[in-house]
Amino acid sequence: MSDPVAVAREAWSGDLPDWVLKLAEECARTSQSKVAALLGRSPALVSNVLHRKYPGDMTAVEDLVRGRFMRATVQCPANGEISSATCRDWIVQSRTYANTNSERVRMYNACRRCPRAGKDSVK
Repeated sequence: MSDPVAVAREAWSGDLPDWVLKLAEECARTSQSKVAALLGRSPALVSNVLHRKYPGDMTAVEDLVRGRFMRATVQCPANGEISSATCRDWIVQSRTYANTNSERVRMYNACRRCPRAGKDSVK
């Protein structure tokens, strides 16, 4: 298996963002599959990002990486300061209404009013 940091450096050359480097470092420290599981996404998505071939919304992936591995936070209208990854998780959940519990309903309503909610397309 090749070194994820070397793969990212080669694919991104001089344009390697700090969050992609952190993603590669986490993959090198554990594994691509474990990192993908922590992000709640597929190993293929992680690989495509490292290889600079991901066709989806890189901003959404960046939010996940920054939130899970770099402690980035955002101001949530319903929950105050939360990790950017938690924000993305709520955005994805709020795409469909589910009356499973009061928090899910509250976040469904809050995310529908939040400008960040229109930015997520990571599956």
